[in-house]
Amino acid sequence: MAPTTANVAEETKVASIKTLTGSELNSVPSEYTYVKYPNDQADASDPEHSIPTIDFAQLTSSSPELRSKAIEELGRACQEWGFFQVINHGVPENLMKSMIDVCHKFFDLPEVEKKEFQSRKLLEPIKCGTSFNVAIDKVRLWRDFLKVIAHPEFHLLHKPADYSEVSLEFSKQTRQVATELLSGISESLGLEAEYIAKAMNWDRGLQILAANYYPACPQPDQAIGIPPHTDHGLVTLLIQNDMGGLEVQHNGKWVLVNCAPGAFVVNIGDQMQILTNDKYKSVWHRAVVNNRATRISIAVPHGPALDTAALPIPELLGGEAPKYIGMSYEEFMELQASPAAYMMPCLDHLRVKAE
Repeated sequence: MAPTTANVAEETKVASIKTLTGSELNSVPSEYTYVKYPNDQADASDPEHSIPTIDFAQLTSSSPELRSKAIEELGRACQEWGFFQVINHGVPENLMKSMIDVCHKFFDLPEVEKKEFQSRKLLEPIKCGTSFNVAIDKVRLWRDFLKVIAHPEFHLLHKPADYSEVSLEFSKQTRQVATELLSGISESLGLEAEYIAKAMNWDRGLQILAANYYPACPQPDQAIGIPPHTDHGLVTLLIQNDMGGLEVQHNGKWVLVNCAPGAFVVNIGDQMQILTNDKYKSVWHRAVVNNRATRISIAVPHGPALDTAALPIPELLGGEAPKYIGMSYEEFMELQASPAAYMMPCLDHLRVKAE
């Protein structure tokens, strides 16, 4: 649906959150006010609510015993949590830090220099903006974003000067980790290692570098970085600076994710839930804000090829009926970005209705 003149005019009036917080701001403006409930808060001190840890070195080990153990742990993490952290993955910590630094440099550019990348096209190769979708948002989000498509075609961002060089290396190494994780997930389901990759045309699969900028907020309990949502792809890898803010829903509670230095936080997405017919769940998560310092996160969703539709894998059904109908990945992403799926489980639109 094409944006109306009124919507475009409204969008151009919206300042970036960086511009908004650059002035003296003592309270959250009404359009950014997000209501949280007291029993909706995460308990960071509860040891029962720590996401599982997967040792990547064991997952890729030449030892059958170590690899088998890691695959079993990976399957359990996908089934019980949908989230886990990956350690010993081989991506240099200085590369991860450099990626955060170049994204920070982009957000620090003058607004006039970022304007050329503002777009409402879903699959624009390079785009930046604020909030989520100003045309349909009921509450504006306390974040700015930069999204760059890195696969199947890598896109160059010419400013800041070192962004493209750093992001190219980061995207390559991150994709290698994601590929190994996908193989491990396949095997954890009792499938061949390459099953999901082949079924989803992984060689042409979509990879996006999505950087999020969350400045300090004067009233963090009255704003939200990103509201509860699930990810649209197969697996998402995430890094962040030393300011936490990712919360995951687990057993009906919100859990604040604390991860080891240099680890990737990984979650499975909607396409994986479809493939496994709900065995592995795409879990609700959100980004909260703080009043101390800027948080920067870089989420790297990896999905199927855009023309590929995920369907429940026949070998996993075990006599059970498929719970989802097919839809190409591109159509699914368009649905997720539409008013029909605003703050709603997008998977509900593909779920087979009971007779």
